[in-house]
Amino acid sequence: MTIKKTSKAKLWTSYVLQGVIVLLFLMGSTMNLFQTETAVEGAISMGYPKEAVPYLGIVQLIASILYVFPKTVSFGAIIITGWLGGAVATHLIHNDPQFNIIFPVIFGIVVWGCIWLRNDNLKAFVSN
Repeated sequence: MTIKKTSKAKLWTSYVLQGVIVLLFLMGSTMNLFQTETAVEGAISMGYPKEAVPYLGIVQLIASILYVFPKTVSFGAIIITGWLGGAVATHLIHNDPQFNIIFPVIFGIVVWGCIWLRNDNLKAFVSN
């Protein structure tokens, strides 16, 4: 069996995209943990109680930390995927614009695409 080495371009692309994802999730986590006005108003407008906002931040923080490290990247991606699924469901319930529904799906594809670019096991799993 021959092992193909991942090109530097693919590696860097995956790392940059992963970095953007982590930064976005850390920003959301920070806003939720500090219960900023924007985070609280946004959660309440989507039907979540004010008391849930810090817990949402904790989930985002855990997902971000797990997604950063190679050994736990899949666990982080699973939690992020669940988070994004909840976002899709929330936007569907509120009859939000199509973009608000499709964006988390695209974001989820990018989350897993970052891993796929550099992980031969995931490539093999998806191709079968």
